[in-house]
Amino acid sequence: MLKNAGTIEVRTSNKETVVFLSGEIDHHNAAFLRMGIDKLIHQTRPLRLVIDLSSIRFMDSSGLGLIMGRLALMKNLGGELILRDPSESILRICRLAGMERIVKIEKGGKKSERN
Repeated sequence: MLKNAGTIEVRTSNKETVVFLSGEIDHHNAAFLRMGIDKLIHQTRPLRLVIDLSSIRFMDSSGLGLIMGRLALMKNLGGELILRDPSESILRICRLAGMERIVKIEKGGKKSERN
């Protein structure tokens, strides 16, 4: 587990990597999270990268940038990105940014379809 203002915990199986984030995603720790997740992607080369946001208490535009960058990286490597269980406030931010149109979001085990 990596530690900073937030934490990263990882589980990998069958070409799927699940990244459990906790804490906050803001301009202070987005670079730390980005470096950790990118290193993981390059090491494991998953077909699916799931970012579990269920323990994120706060996210600003730096978090949106973090997600968009990982989406681009996964697409370049032929994989997909899924956001899992964002809180209602994080989901609202994602919706305002139009992320539901470009990334899959799973809420409570149910997938939100891209439009």
